[in-house]
Formats: sequence, C-alpha cells, structure tokens
Amino acid sequence: MSFLIVLAALCFLMYVAYRGHSVILFAPVAALGAVLLTDPSLVAPMFTGLFMDKMVGFLKLYFPVFVLGALFGKLIELSGFSRAIVSSTIRVFGAGRAMLSIVAVCALLTYGGVSLFVVVFAVYPFAAELFRQGNIPKRLIPGTIALGAFTFTMDALPGTPQIQNIIPTAFFGTDSWAAPLLGVTGSVFILIAGLSYLEWRRRVALRNGEGYGDPATLVNEPAPFAGTALANPAVAILPLVLVGVSNKLFTVLIPRIYGGSHEFVPAVIGKATPVVQEVSKVAAIWAVEGALLVGIACVLAFAWTPVKTSFAQGSKSAIGGALLASMNTASEYGFGAVIAALPGFLVVANALGAIPNPLVNEAVTVTSLAGITGSASGGMSIALAAMADSFIANAQAAGIPMEVLHRVAAMASGGMDTLPHNGAVITLLAVTGLTHRQSYKDIFAITVIKTLAVFVVIATYYATA
Repeated sequence: MSFLIVLAALCFLMYVAYRGHSVILFAPVAALGAVLLTDPSLVAPMFTGLFMDKMVGFLKLYFPVFVLGALFGKLIELSGFSRAIVSSTIRVFGAGRAMLSIVAVCALLTYGGVSLFVVVFAVYPFAAELFRQGNIPKRLIPGTIALGAFTFTMDALPGTPQIQNIIPTAFFGTDSWAAPLLGVTGSVFILIAGLSYLEWRRRVALRNGEGYGDPATLVNEPAPFAGTALANPAVAILPLVLVGVSNKLFTVLIPRIYGGSHEFVPAVIGKATPVVQEVSKVAAIWAVEGALLVGIACVLAFAWTPVKTSFAQGSKSAIGGALLASMNTASEYGFGAVIAALPGFLVVANALGAIPNPLVNEAVTVTSLAGITGSASGGMSIALAAMADSFIANAQAAGIPMEVLHRVAAMASGGMDTLPHNGAVITLLAVTGLTHRQSYKDIFAITVIKTLAVFVVIATYYATA
C-alpha cells in the first residue's frame, strides 16, 4: 500500500503537469496527499519541516542564477546578438542544420560548466530566431535544447563539470574523467540517435506543410531586434564565450580567495553574531553568478544603444519568467524530498536491489529513483547514499572497476529523470512558451534515447572487458 501511495502521487503530478496545470500549486498537493494517506499526523510537520524547507533552500541557492540567466538571455535578444549569430550560422551550415547548430551551442555551454537552467535562458533566443528563419516548427525547440543540454554533456562525456558527473566521485573514489571510452561511446550514441530523431520529426513537419507557427498564437516569442545593423558575429558571440571562460576562472579563484569557509561580523547595533559561509558548498554557484554578470556587462558595453530603448520592459518580463521557472523547480524539489521520506520510497529502493547484474542493478536503481524524485542529482544522491556499499561489493566480486560504476551511475541519473514533472523540463517549457502537450513527446523521445545509452555503455563494457 505504501508503494501504491508513492506511485499514485507521482502519476498524479505527471498528469497535472502534462495537462498544463501549475506545478507550484499541485506539487505540494501531490506530496501532502501522499503523506495524508500514509500518516495524517505528519501532514503539517512534513509541509513546513521538509517541503517548504527544501523549496526555500533551493530558492536561496539558485534564484539569483535564474534571474541573471533570464536577464542575460533577454539582453541577447534585445541587442540583436542572437540574430547576428543566427545569420552567420545559416550562412555556414545552412538553414536545414538549425537543430545541429543549437545542439552544438548547448553542448559547448554545458561542457564549459554553465548551468543547465542558464543554458535554457541563453540559447532560446538563438533557437527561436534560427527555427523561424528555417521555418522549423517551434514545438521542436525544447527537444533540441534538451538533447544539447540535458544529455551527453551533462553526465556522459568524461570531464564534464556538471554536478551529475561530480556526485559519484565521493562514493567511488574516482574523478570526473572516469571511464572515458565508455563515456564517449555513450555520447556518440546519444548524439547520433537524438539528431536522427529530431531530423525525422522536422522532415515529417515539412511534408505536412507545418511551419514555425502562427505569430498570433505563439507565446514568449523573443522581442524583434529594433536596430538597423547587425553586430559583427565575433562581437555577438563574445558574451557567451566570456560566460564559459569566466565560469571556469571563478571556479578556480573563489576557493583560493575565500578558502573553505568565510566568516564576517555584520555592522549592527549591539552584539552581532558572526555569519559563517561554507564557501565550498556555494563556490560553483558564485562562479556561475559572476560569469553571468560578466556576460551581461559585455552585452551592455557593446550594444547599449539598441538595448536601452526596451530595457525596462524587457528586464521586467525576464524577471517574471525567472520567478515562474525558479518557483516551478523549487516546488519539484520539495515534492521529491517529501516522497523520498515516505515508507513507499524505501519499498521501491529495496525492491530494485534484487536485480542480479551489478551494472544493470545500479543503472535501473539510479534512473528509477531519479524518475520518482524528478531530479537527476537528487535521485542519484539518494541511491548512492543508500546503496553505494552494495554496488561496490557486487562490482568488486565481479571484477568491475569503480570507474565503470561511476560512469553508469552518472549516465543513469540523467535518463528517466526528465519525466513530465522534472523541474528542468517545466523550466524549459515555461521559457519557450510551450506546453507539455505541444512539446513533451520530443523531450520524452530524447529521454528514452538517453536511458538506452546507459545499457549501450553496459553492453560495450561487457563486450570489450
């Protein structure tokens, strides 16, 4: 019964998300409904002590990233930089390769360490302009961005700095470059299969006479460029380059400047309590925020004239979008925390441990828990915290290196996590102005490809071991 309660809460939230209802409203309803059916006395304590605590904790850490990312993306629109880069891309690759271009840009940013959420805000203006000029349906943009940002550069390519590739290092004693050949194999599979699927979808739409879409019905369309001349492509791409470079630079410098923690005494009346900040826990977030500020300053420095006329209205809409996206994701984070604390979740975790093959056991466990919680990092953290010792013991008995365990766990985390209630999926759809009904089919196809890639990697290991 406890398992059925967890399953019912998950299915309910996926259903309302797919139907277009607000996740901010229904995530706590689904979570607390499950608590009510499990132990009614825990509804109020779970709501304030766990759901709201995790939700507010997420906003405390990541809300500035959402705001700065949304503002950066809006300035890229208003400056005309998106149109300049798109025009150059079309000249080089042709309009028919719009999808490849967007996947490449997303991949470069995420592999450079830029947050997945920031990539959504930054790349959408380019994608909208490129798809419009190529007359490709707008509804295919989320699937294209998902392929470039949420798949192989998130956890498959060796060396990626995304958190999904970092978490396993603490459990298996590995580094981010673990099992490079397996990681590259999985990445190539995802890229080829994903691009083939998206190209097939584009060709079907073309045969049916479907274009970008009716401007009168489209939502959250990037603002038209108000200037007369486009910027030089090298200048237009400079802010994106600076974001990636600055992010890497700040990631190295911040721990050196502040150390592992930093303490200061606020200037207040009376005896002040020192404020201690654990820098090691927020250094990566500070780095992203600093990098986005550098990117914003670069856009303003090179394109102040076209930006200033629409800055007030544009910044308001950007911040409104950031509020919606961050609250959606934070609500999902709170939902996952509540579900993970219920007895039914333990039933799932324990049942998954009965799978005999060590690598298949790990892959299915991690991707299942990521799907239930709607979070790649959250599901993997829960799975490894509870079962890492078992995974390691089974792998050692079978002679499987820890590097292989690392790569399988990382790739599995980014598989079924992108179900309809996933925070990144909801953010992507909110930013692009599309609904689950319009675009989730393509995101799910990319999810299936990403999940299959884990088992391709496992098969490759056994074939070459």
